[in-house]
Amino acid sequence: MDISTLFQISGSALSVQKRRMEVVAENLAGAEITRTAEGTPYRRKVVVLESFGAHLDRATGQSVPDIRATVHPDPTPFQKVHEPGHPDADENGYVEKPNVNVMEEMINMISASRSYEANTKAIDATKAMARQAMQIGR
Repeated sequence: MDISTLFQISGSALSVQKRRMEVVAENLAGAEITRTAEGTPYRRKVVVLESFGAHLDRATGQSVPDIRATVHPDPTPFQKVHEPGHPDADENGYVEKPNVNVMEEMINMISASRSYEANTKAIDATKAMARQAMQIGR
């Protein structure tokens, strides 16, 4: 594997982790929104990682590492909380709350942050290897 491929892999992974952190921030911001423009509570978003490298390998015969993140709505049901005085309460006093678990989102944020950090270290290590490889010829 050449050095440019290593940079491509780490760069792609950095983009994915950045997107994960953005989605976590969106989820945390929507954790208390009980009515969106659609009239429903905020629906949590999840990041799904997809690797396209294997498909391109078969199609082109080239090794093209690529990891992408797609964002999908979380299908889990909304939480029902008894709050009779809430403006969005139904006739029984229940309010549908977003399907966001703040603790889970914080764990996802820490995980994405650590993964991002690991990939920056991988890039630094690749740079160091490239520098040392250039020193060999001197």
